[in-house]
Amino acid sequence: MPAAMPGPLLLFTFSLTTFLLYSYSQPILTVASPAPAVSQSSGADYIRSSCGATLYPKICYTSLSRYASAVQQSPGRLARVAINVSLSKALRMTAYLSNLTRQADFGGDHRAEAALQDCFSNMGDAVDEMRGSLKQLWQVGAAGLSTDSFQFQMSNVQTWMSAALTDEETCTDGFEDVADGAVKTEVCDRAADAKKFTSNALALVNAYAAAGTP
Repeated sequence: MPAAMPGPLLLFTFSLTTFLLYSYSQPILTVASPAPAVSQSSGADYIRSSCGATLYPKICYTSLSRYASAVQQSPGRLARVAINVSLSKALRMTAYLSNLTRQADFGGDHRAEAALQDCFSNMGDAVDEMRGSLKQLWQVGAAGLSTDSFQFQMSNVQTWMSAALTDEETCTDGFEDVADGAVKTEVCDRAADAKKFTSNALALVNAYAAAGTP
């Protein structure tokens, strides 16, 4: 790990607020023509049904149903919102790790310190990968995209999100050799929570890709 941590730590912490303000001020999906009006309840029903394909359907529905009016019945919009929510969780986790690396007392346990730094690095990579997937998803929303182009773009989104999930899953690997304690427990619990949102987002991305059309 590089010695000078404060720079990226501060950057991730700062980006939590600025990214979310930007993300949710943007339209959910660029489309060629306005989508037909769909009631809030119909959008919520669509989200509930779609979340049935995820590993954590209750978390999926609870976290996404508030966006029912924006999602309507669009798998693309649902995938984008799910990634945004997952990214929000990852950014909060990164900010938490940033503070922890400055404040935690490891009592000379270098393995615990290294494990925390590795987790921070992996979570930072996951944040970058989710941002990459969102950037790719904006291109998927372009009007006039052919089926072949859609599939190619979606394969890239799937690759980004799969990599993000892998990074989150390996975030706490270093803690396997660390004695149990409050810091280890909280880091592992928070990382496990973040992974659930990313897993759900990937499942919804896969469903969108399987639909075959932008």
